[in-house]
Amino acid sequence: MKSALILGFVLLVGLWYLSFSATRLDRLHHRVETSWANLDVLLQKRAAIALEIAHSDLADPASSLLLTGAAYQARDADVEHRSVAESGLSGALSLILSDGLAHASDSEKALLQELSALTAKIGVAIAIHTDAVSSTQMVRKKLVVKTFRLAGTAPLPVTYEFESDVL
Repeated sequence: MKSALILGFVLLVGLWYLSFSATRLDRLHHRVETSWANLDVLLQKRAAIALEIAHSDLADPASSLLLTGAAYQARDADVEHRSVAESGLSGALSLILSDGLAHASDSEKALLQELSALTAKIGVAIAIHTDAVSSTQMVRKKLVVKTFRLAGTAPLPVTYEFESDVL
């Protein structure tokens, strides 16, 4: 009788731990998805500001064409090509910004300030996303998660190369 009670208690604690672990993993996956959605919105805004800069007088026609192409590529890239596209946009923006700061009008300076503020927000969003991904990957490496397949069919979250670039 006593051994059955102890066995029942151990089983109950084990089931509680599995439920707790599965819930935690679900919250971590949700955190990754939310942080990626936030980062994606900020990157889309950056592409829109890049298009505004390309259509302003900050850039010469060739640089404007380069920036426009990079902005559209970053905005429309699928997941596999997103890293290359965002890195290309970062490079194009750095070329324009290094050349065009001297002769910027007030409206163009406002665009550049908005881009600067957005770049800072993107840096924070990247840090949050990277932390969420590493936390989720760490939990998914645990033996109990692998053994009981607590992750289900959720894909393993990854970070992208452009997240390590200086934006």
